[in-house]
Formats: sequence, structure tokens, C-alpha cells
Amino acid sequence: MLKDILLPRKLYSSAEHKMMREMIVQFIESDMLPFQEEWENNQMVPRELWTKAGSLGLLCLDMPEKYGGSGLDFSFSALFIEELGKKGISGPGFFLHSDIVAPYLLKYGTDDQKSKYLPAMASGEIITAIGMTEPNCGSDLQAIKTTAQDCGDHYLVNGQKTFITNGFMCDMVIVAVKTNRNTEDEGVSLLIMDVNAEGFAKGNPLKKIGMKAQDTAELFFDNVKVPKENLLGEEGKGFYIMMSELARERLTVAITAVATAQGAIESTIEYTNERSAFGNSISSFQNTQFKLVECATKLQLHQSFLDSSIEHLMDETLSAEIASMIKFSASDMCGEVVDECLQLFGGYGYMWEYPISRMYVDNRVARIYAGTNEIMKVIVARKMFRK
Repeated sequence: MLKDILLPRKLYSSAEHKMMREMIVQFIESDMLPFQEEWENNQMVPRELWTKAGSLGLLCLDMPEKYGGSGLDFSFSALFIEELGKKGISGPGFFLHSDIVAPYLLKYGTDDQKSKYLPAMASGEIITAIGMTEPNCGSDLQAIKTTAQDCGDHYLVNGQKTFITNGFMCDMVIVAVKTNRNTEDEGVSLLIMDVNAEGFAKGNPLKKIGMKAQDTAELFFDNVKVPKENLLGEEGKGFYIMMSELARERLTVAITAVATAQGAIESTIEYTNERSAFGNSISSFQNTQFKLVECATKLQLHQSFLDSSIEHLMDETLSAEIASMIKFSASDMCGEVVDECLQLFGGYGYMWEYPISRMYVDNRVARIYAGTNEIMKVIVARKMFRK
């Protein structure tokens, strides 16, 4: 068994973590795994899944109780992300909602903004998204073209966003815009936008090679009127806010990658024990054993790095460089491990009914979103070679 050779993880050793894991596993097995195909056909999960997660206290886990959160530390959020990753559940955009949007509001929102949105986010009553990427720019966030014209008591927003997780189902989205265009004060600002505003439109869910059950869409803004009180943080400080929160986003990508690798190895051990060739189980062949030992070693190395990074995030000492390292290294590792595991499934690994095939396509994007792995290396190199 894989657990017999991996180091015990102190991060999730408390009684509270064990209780939480049991509840999460039950939630996944009863409310998620049986509906994967249905969600893939619909290109999104149902709203009822969000409200069920909210009723269980699994949304916004580390948000203060006064805003409807569970008041726990980030390790509980990490545990939830990991259990989803182990089972190849990529449809629900919970982590973006709970671990990206919620911290933006919690750290930079006004009291009115927090009171309006955070309790509804924790309950699953509203679904949120964040609009950064545009058709002309991805990792280069300073190149965005969506504009917000200052009209006194409101902004007038025009532009487009693409590849937006939760984009079709979202009720509220934090949108990165350019304010004071073509002036000395030009900069990136963040606006909280309600999707029912006039001029706000959503494209149909985008068809992707993986993550077929995850709602991903384009957003369009045609003279959308946004009240000034919906400005998140200071005007022109949006790029700073985004950069300060990207470490957590990149860490969540790494958490999913490491968990997916673990799930892939566990399912492959089980499959190779049951499957036989030439009169012997596939697991009895030295090549199978060596390949899986190599995969387990890569997993252990990254699991230890990951746990340390999670602890640094909870201590507010996780640097942009370390977050970039674990993001690109873990997602690269995941791709290697899942590919090796799929090979050991033989032809069945190419069949959609086997979770390993979903893992193979779903996690390819981990090397692209939250900043491409190439950009991650640029971030580290800038600090490493700074004069």
C-alpha cells in the first residue's frame, strides 16, 4: 500500500482533521462521484452542490465565523482540495470561490462589501468568479484592455474576459480593469460586479479537452455601470492586490497536483494488482514495481515541500518565489506521474470510464493557469539573479 511507505503527515493529524476528512470523503462518494458524467454533459455542476457544500461548512473554511465561515485555518481548505484531487473531481470551482475571491474581499473589502457578499459565499447562496485573463493577455496582467471610465459616482466598464472559472454560473465577479486610461494615473483596479447589471453578458460554457464538468466561460462588458462603492481596495492598486494574493492561488494548484498524483498512484496499484498478463498480476512485474516506486518517490518529495509551503502560508511567510516553485514543480511532477500510471493501465487507461483518463486531461491545464510554469520560473529567476 502507498500509505505504508510515505512519511506520516503531521499537517492533518488532529482529531478535527480526521473528522473533516471523513465528512469530505462521504460527501464526494455520495454527491459527486455518481454524477461525473452528467456534469460533463452539462458542462457544469448543479447549484445544489454548492448549497450542500455550504450547509456542510466546506465553503470559505478559513473565513471568520462572523462572516459565515468556519473560522478554521488554511490546512482544512487544503485538506478539502486534496480529497477532491485524489478522486479526480475537477468540476466544482470551490477553491477559486473560497480560496481566491473570499480572501480578496476579506483583506481589501469594505465592511459593507464583506457583509454583503461573504456570508452568502459561505452558504453557497452565491457563486463567485474572478476576471483577469483576456483574449489578448494571460500571464501578463498589466496588458489588460478592459477599461473603467470614471463617471463621477460610478465607473463605465467596457471589455472582455475569457477562461473564467465559474464564469457561466457566477452571481458576482471581481474584474480587473484599467482606470484613468492614457493618463499619468493609469493603473489596474479591481471592481466588484454583479452579473445582473445592464450590459453584462456571459458566453456559453467553453468546450475544453479536460475539466469538462467545470463551468468555464467568457464575460462581456458593454457600458456596464458599476457604482464607485464597488471598488475593491484603492484605485490603481489592483495589480498589487492581485500579486499579493497569487501565492495562495498557486499553492492551491500545487495542492491539487500533488493530490492527483497520489490518487493516480493508488488507483494504479489497485488496478495492477487485479489485472493479469502472461499468467501473473501486472504488479508482479519488475517494470511495474520500479515505475510505481519512482512515482511514489516523486510524490513524497513534493508532498514534503507542499506541507512546508502550506505551513508558511498559514504563518503568512510564503514568498512569491516559493509559491512559484511548488506550483511549477508539482504540476510538472503530476503530469509525469499520471502519464506513467496511465501507461500501466494499457488500453483501459485511454477509456473515459477510468478515472486515470480524466486525471490525464484534467491536470494538463495546471501547467498553464494561475500563471504558466514558464512565468513561474521567470519570477524565481528575477529574485535569484537580482543585482
